[in-house]
Amino acid sequence: MNPTGEARLDKWLWAARIFKTRSLAADACKNGRVAINGAQAKPARTVKPGDEVSVRKPPVTYTFRVLQTIEKRVGAKLLPDVLENITPPEQYELLEMSHISGFVNRARGTGRPTKKERRDLDEFTADSGLPDFLFDMGDDDDE
Repeated sequence: MNPTGEARLDKWLWAARIFKTRSLAADACKNGRVAINGAQAKPARTVKPGDEVSVRKPPVTYTFRVLQTIEKRVGAKLLPDVLENITPPEQYELLEMSHISGFVNRARGTGRPTKKERRDLDEFTADSGLPDFLFDMGDDDDE
């Protein structure tokens, strides 16, 4: 804990294991994805016990209450002493829905087919009644 009772926001986000690196935490602050008590915050802004920090990691906005200001990374077992997760349950429902729906930002028909799309395609070509050699996309090593 800091003797002054305050810590830089980017250092606290990294130390509290909300971001993997401090530079990722700083980038999130610069891009407006982090707010303290409802106001957007820059990386150098200080946090103190009692502040509510909101972090937007699409599609979810996580909310944490600062219990302790730290600038050195701690083990995961010590996190309950550092922060309190007060994220509303609706946000976790959004996260679950995005996991169920699969690829969030992928337009249908672009890129490689998903496993389900590939199975549907295989089933379609198998049931077509056409000769298999028309659908053989493999290497021509037979010649």
